[in-house]
Amino acid sequence: MSRLRALWQASVNATRRAIVWNSEDLIPPSEKYIFNFNSKDELKRWHLYSDSEYGGLSSASLEITDGGAGGDTSSTGLFSGNLSLDMSEGSTWKIRRSGFCGMRSKKFNGFIDLDAYDTIAMKLRGDGRCYISTIYTENWVNSPGQQEDNSWQAFVYLPQDRWQIMKIPLDSYLPTWRGNVIEAKMEMNPARVVGMSLSVNAEGGVPGAKTGPGDFRLEVDWIKALRTL
Repeated sequence: MSRLRALWQASVNATRRAIVWNSEDLIPPSEKYIFNFNSKDELKRWHLYSDSEYGGLSSASLEITDGGAGGDTSSTGLFSGNLSLDMSEGSTWKIRRSGFCGMRSKKFNGFIDLDAYDTIAMKLRGDGRCYISTIYTENWVNSPGQQEDNSWQAFVYLPQDRWQIMKIPLDSYLPTWRGNVIEAKMEMNPARVVGMSLSVNAEGGVPGAKTGPGDFRLEVDWIKALRTL
């Protein structure tokens, strides 16, 4: 009888372990770090691009610097460079505009699921220019024959030399195709995010922002997803 009871108790315990859930699995935390620029290892997760790939003369760099974001951290990311509207002499590329640079994350290992969140938050210090925040999701809006990810963009305007936490609701990101807004009603699929980027153009942006060729400088402390609703 004692052996049967022991087997029964073991079965009950196993069943209890199977049905007990972790509350964090059921209700995700209110915020989720996506990128944290507190070490040089973070640089391995990003690559740079600019119009120089198409005959332009803009340039960019990304590094980890000491100094702190408002005194509460020791290291931050620094995305900086120079925007040029000129083209290299003899270039055979025929691009519509030059004067752009960007930092884009390398593709995640699969994708990250942000379906439980409604806002992207970034701690940044800018230079008065308008930057562009882009979220890349798995391709399901475009035709299956296209290999490019879907891109969703929002402006990020930062007054000069002041740390700010920018919060952008996910539903404020607009679907774009090669930098142009797609004039169609679409919804992002936040459960299939494959990458992100921050970029800057010499022209365009929001009223009041610094524009034109010249140097740019954007410091990045972290990027998070938030659940605010």
